[in-house]
Amino acid sequence: MSLTLYDTLHREKRVFAPRNPERVTLYVCGPTVYDYAHIGNARPPVVFDVLVRLLRRTYGAGSVVYARNVTDVDDKINAKAAREGVPIGDVTARYEAAYLADMAALNVSPPDLAPHVTDHMDAIVAQIGAILDQGCAYVAEGHVLFDVSSYENYGRLSGRNLDDMIMGARVEVAPYKKNPHDFVLWKPSKADEPSWPSPWGEGRPGWHIECSAMIEENLGLPIDIHGGGIDLVFPHHENEIAQGVCAHGHAHDTGAHGEYARYWMHNGFLTVDAEKMSKSIGNVLLLHDLVQAMPGEVVRWALLSAHYRQPLDWTQSLLDQSKKSLDRLYGALHRAAGVAATESDPPEDFLASIQDDLNTPGAMATLFALSSEIERGMTSGDHAAVGAAKGRLIAAANLLGVLRSDPAGWLEGQVDDDLRAEVEGLMESRTAARAAKDWPEADRIRDRLNALNVVVMDGPDGPTWRMKN
Repeated sequence: MSLTLYDTLHREKRVFAPRNPERVTLYVCGPTVYDYAHIGNARPPVVFDVLVRLLRRTYGAGSVVYARNVTDVDDKINAKAAREGVPIGDVTARYEAAYLADMAALNVSPPDLAPHVTDHMDAIVAQIGAILDQGCAYVAEGHVLFDVSSYENYGRLSGRNLDDMIMGARVEVAPYKKNPHDFVLWKPSKADEPSWPSPWGEGRPGWHIECSAMIEENLGLPIDIHGGGIDLVFPHHENEIAQGVCAHGHAHDTGAHGEYARYWMHNGFLTVDAEKMSKSIGNVLLLHDLVQAMPGEVVRWALLSAHYRQPLDWTQSLLDQSKKSLDRLYGALHRAAGVAATESDPPEDFLASIQDDLNTPGAMATLFALSSEIERGMTSGDHAAVGAAKGRLIAAANLLGVLRSDPAGWLEGQVDDDLRAEVEGLMESRTAARAAKDWPEADRIRDRLNALNVVVMDGPDGPTWRMKN
């Protein structure tokens, strides 16, 4: 069974074959730390966390190097620091800490490497110099700009034709550019902005060059997998390729020497109630707020509930259904709390789904089937079957990064003390009524439990209960 991934560059699913199985490299574009992340920002780290878990299982934890960058130089960061009257480091440290806390709430594993732009200025300046030496960039009015016409494969990732882009360009706002789509590698800083020395004057890097330089510095080229949101295909990832390839003199090389990343993966857009998130609409949902209001695992499940390449519409209904799904799984584990899980691998149908381009909806279906196996085994008293199904469920859930909470704590956390006391009392009365064969009283108690939204599950080891929702 082979892992297949949809490659944006080749526009097809391809069997994954790393350049070196003993050092599998993955880079995902990370946060720009000027504010709290919104829910759309959470989809890439959750999706690629599943991929990293799968790669580590396949190749070994020590053979996977996962890097997720931190952009700590940016116009929005500068603006916020200026408004607050503090150094940019104060702003970036605050929001990076918040981002990491939110990722932990989603059970996103930390990356192996978290390169920061401010720590890689020497590498950035060196790569810009190499691009200039190859004749693929030029200096104009204190800026260093990449010459898109120097790279004949520009537009291949996004499927855009450079000639058409140039012909359709609007009036150029930067007259020092040779072509409308030439982009900034280095730019001068204003007097009140942070700056770094370079051969072209004090300044700071453009947005795209940071990833190219940090990938080469930390992972080496070509990397195996480059991931991010679909919104980054153009211009960010298109420009990354152009820079990374041309810095090594491969502007006209389509073979292995001109390769930047072997596989390109992009997750789909996230909308809110069928609308694009926008401050003007007022529908921007901050991840920080969501994980304060509900278990992070519910948010994670919701983010994985659709295939990663498909659009995902974020609604209250999605969250409600995600909560119910997790309640069902935790309910099965809670009912089987007295049965030890058999150490196991994930089942084959689960692996078939997850290795088919991260088909998380198909993988989730297997989790539900396993929970049903547990319920049937508990009802019949087949503890061997329960232990086997429980082991497979836990192993599969670990790859999805879910079912990490204590089942009793998860379920009891939804019930206040007064309700729990009432339900426990009714359960004791029901048991006594059934033992005395007082069926009218048992029926009355059953009706009361139903009214309280309680599900009673009878088994050889006695009755247990859970909330319906």
